Amino acid sequence: MSDPVETVRSFHDAFAARDADRIAALFHPEIEWTAAENFIYADQSPYRGVDGVLHLLFGRVLSDWDAFSTRADEILGGGDIVIASGRFRGIYKANRARVDAQIVEVFQFKDGRIAKVQTYTDTAQFKEAVSRVQAA
Repeated sequence: MSDPVETVRSFHDAFAARDADRIAALFHPEIEWTAAENFIYADQSPYRGVDGVLHLLFGRVLSDWDAFSTRADEILGGGDIVIASGRFRGIYKANRARVDAQIVEVFQFKDGRIAKVQTYTDTAQFKEAVSRVQAA
């Protein structure tokens, strides 16, 4: 896929479909994914390599959350930089707390594939959701 904006759209579509093979094909082998500072999954950030991103980051997110989605409402790009803004949504499995948080993702490309991603989100909303005590 040569158009970076279309590649980011394809990434979001593949994530929604939980299609790990399609996601992996969009990633450069040396991908580096940096989570927002203070994000609940920033403990191992930056995530490096296709397996690191798929298993250490996406795998944890999908095992901890029901109906987790990332939606890109706007995707803007020029050259090897694409910025997507939208929403993270999900229900934390441990206590059924919901999140609906703004997200901005900055994608950098190398050899036509996603090589670096930096995410920015409402980290406080996630921390509040995971710290809530489940109602009896």
